[in-house]
Amino acid sequence: MAQNAPNMQDNDVQEIERFRDSCARLVKELQHVIVGQDQVIEDVLIAMFSRGHCLLEGVPGLAKTLLVRTLSEALSLQFHRIQFTPDLMPADIIGTEILREDRATGHREFAFVKGPLFANVILADEVNRTPPKTQAALLEAMQEHHVTAGGKEYRLNEPFLVLATQNPIEQEGTYPLPEAQRDRFMFHVKVDYPSFDEEIQIVRQTTTHREVAVQKVLSGEDIVSLQDLVYRIPVPDHVYKYAVTLARRTRKGEADAPGYIRDWVAWGAGPRASQYLILGAKARSILRGRPYAAIEDVRAVAGPVLRHRILLNFNAEADGVTSDDVAKKLMDEIPALEQE
Repeated sequence: MAQNAPNMQDNDVQEIERFRDSCARLVKELQHVIVGQDQVIEDVLIAMFSRGHCLLEGVPGLAKTLLVRTLSEALSLQFHRIQFTPDLMPADIIGTEILREDRATGHREFAFVKGPLFANVILADEVNRTPPKTQAALLEAMQEHHVTAGGKEYRLNEPFLVLATQNPIEQEGTYPLPEAQRDRFMFHVKVDYPSFDEEIQIVRQTTTHREVAVQKVLSGEDIVSLQDLVYRIPVPDHVYKYAVTLARRTRKGEADAPGYIRDWVAWGAGPRASQYLILGAKARSILRGRPYAAIEDVRAVAGPVLRHRILLNFNAEADGVTSDDVAKKLMDEIPALEQE
């Protein structure tokens, strides 16, 4: 392990070592059930440790639901899957007040019945199939970690992680998330097809009688402690500068923005991208057992952080350019600043 970074307490270094080992065991438990998707697993863990949320995009049948359910089992967390449909209303996910009567006294009063959002891990399946009003209720809960019903606030359970999925095909009759709402997600993770060998393994495992008992690795209290630890991870000044430089270079209005940014980008990433680049780098450093965030951590999380925050124009579409291409091109050109 690298030497202790400045301002890092010895007990925090010990916590990093403990959680690194626990996270390695957690990944192994997930791999007993999930074939491949190693990068997706790491991205989800980084988002959870950073108190962020993930937008998962992939075609049906790529084990997105299985991944989330297995993760909640390995973490002893309560899991709810919400199937988003065109007729789903905010009260269906938040909860509602009902009038209850005490049969003995005849006294009546309103009581709040909690909706499925009151869990630790929420799978919002096909979030782009529900109307904007319900999408907004979900996103408010994600941001504030509470819901409001009948003029009262109700705190959500901690830790609280939302993994929303959207199908890149069959867009008819959907309500795509506006850019401002997508920005609420820390990561936009693409779940891709398995390799040939991985698909053989998937078919073999799922067409025979096979039961896998998922072992509990971390508790909800451990996750909250780990989230607190992420915020205590020190970041050298040159890493802050690199993350902010990377985010700002995506904006065509910046004086030092490259020419291709002005040609291809309609809107660049906002300050929330810089924040999530640093938080993601901190969480990744814990997974690597390192007591400080490094530029390599920022570069590793840049794809899922910037993917949905770089809005391209028609020129980019005509040239076959994606936001991932833009982010990679920027990282190839921005020098890895040396520590001052």
